[in-house]
Amino acid sequence: MGVLGRLQETWYRATGRAELAEQLHAERETVGFLEESVADLEARMREPGYVRATARADQEFSREGLRQITAVCRLYAIKNPLIKRGLTLRQAYVWGAGVEISARDPKVNEVIQAFNDANEATLTGAQARQELEGGLGTDGNVVVALFTKPTTGRVRARSLPWDEITEVICNPEDNTEPWYYRRDWWEERIDPVSGGVIQRRRTAYYPALGYRPDQRPARLMHPRFGDTESAEVMWDAPVYHVRVGGHLHWKWGVPDCYAAIDWARAYKSFLEDWAQLVRALSRFAWRLTAPGSKQAQARARLAAAPSVDPVTGEARHAGATATMPPDVTLEAIPKTGATIDSESGRPVAAMVASALDLPVTMLLGDPGVTGARATAETLDTPTERSMEMRRAVWTRAMQAIYRHVITEAVRAVDGPLQGEIEVDEDGRETVTLAGDLDDTIDISWPDLDEIDMETLVKAIVAADQTTYLPPLVVARKLLEAIGVKDVDQILDRLTGPDGEYMPPSAGQREARVGQALVDRVRRGEDPAAVLDGEPAGAGNA
Repeated sequence: MGVLGRLQETWYRATGRAELAEQLHAERETVGFLEESVADLEARMREPGYVRATARADQEFSREGLRQITAVCRLYAIKNPLIKRGLTLRQAYVWGAGVEISARDPKVNEVIQAFNDANEATLTGAQARQELEGGLGTDGNVVVALFTKPTTGRVRARSLPWDEITEVICNPEDNTEPWYYRRDWWEERIDPVSGGVIQRRRTAYYPALGYRPDQRPARLMHPRFGDTESAEVMWDAPVYHVRVGGHLHWKWGVPDCYAAIDWARAYKSFLEDWAQLVRALSRFAWRLTAPGSKQAQARARLAAAPSVDPVTGEARHAGATATMPPDVTLEAIPKTGATIDSESGRPVAAMVASALDLPVTMLLGDPGVTGARATAETLDTPTERSMEMRRAVWTRAMQAIYRHVITEAVRAVDGPLQGEIEVDEDGRETVTLAGDLDDTIDISWPDLDEIDMETLVKAIVAADQTTYLPPLVVARKLLEAIGVKDVDQILDRLTGPDGEYMPPSAGQREARVGQALVDRVRRGEDPAAVLDGEPAGAGNA
């Protein structure tokens, strides 16, 4: 729409087609305006403030910078009430109702439950899960090492300190595929002779879970870190890295509370200023007006000791009478002009809540002026979706870890499971259990929404009537719906020796028949009568 457009507009006007000329002129002005607007926006992005903000946006935080960020976040998680409550709420949303984990096959389930029992203090217990979720809140990264015993396949899960993980070495052709995690730490040992503590600097490389090449070097020495000697590769301790925050191709995560730190500090400053204002108003509760000649006399009278109650002998601090000359006035300071509304800082607290994906009503523990029940429930819906996403992150982590447990139980010479391990063209291992055992692991999270028990049970019964669900699955869902804690123990009673479902009625009938047989033998009667349908005790008639 440049020179050619102007020539075309002139031609239309010269030939008497004014309407087409005006239309073309309007189009030229619109395009010119849009071009100017886009150019203006591009120029604005080159202003000094934006340039400084985006100068390193294409680069990841340095490891030292992340160490400083996590140090501040950890401190605020302990000291600042908003950050502490926000992270606690996130932990309650994710892990507060627990999670049910089991394998469908009884033999596989024994391996899974044994792993859960052995690692309750570090991975599968309630306190461990709370601490791991808190680690994502303050560190943005959780690194779990799976120490595996090659002969038996036993796996012990331990979380490695985030401060000790210094580098991730990825596939040189794909930086989204980690190969090794470098760990640098100080090891402390007690000298058995002197009893003193001996410290030494150690370095080790841990392979990423799922990375198991055909050639596995025993030691590595990376020139980028200035290593003068090689470090051990812990092939029997692969690690799984849980990372949240950050950008798509970053190696490290960013703490959940990082975006909330500045606003939490601002809200703290606001409340401190508000408290100082209230203290100032409470200090000067009365206003004294007196002419210059009477000020000294008025101050002396006010400084005098209060009157004493003639009955109790106590000073009359409250309700005392101030006797002043006629030309001296003593009145209370009016509060109408003082700004003491603490609700003015609520938008600042809302920024903290937004950074933590929480409703401000729940973060503050106060519904406020807009805290109707319906409003609170509406605000809670996006929070539930956000927490479901975090649950999905942990589900993926648990599935990968349990897959490793099953694989090592098959790989070990004295392992509890038998089967074959196949490696595809991408180097990923696939396990096929002997005897056509099902290695599927069910990870069942309770609903974040509280559903009426009667409604939930009716829904499960209706699903059972379709006959598409296995009886053991229906039984598990019913037990979870009514809040039974030891679901697996009860399901063991409903499971036969071959893993088939055994209805309670059949088990009870077998128990009654067996007891009747024993009773007839003890009485010296024919036990065959019980099997023929004769009721127990008929021989006594």
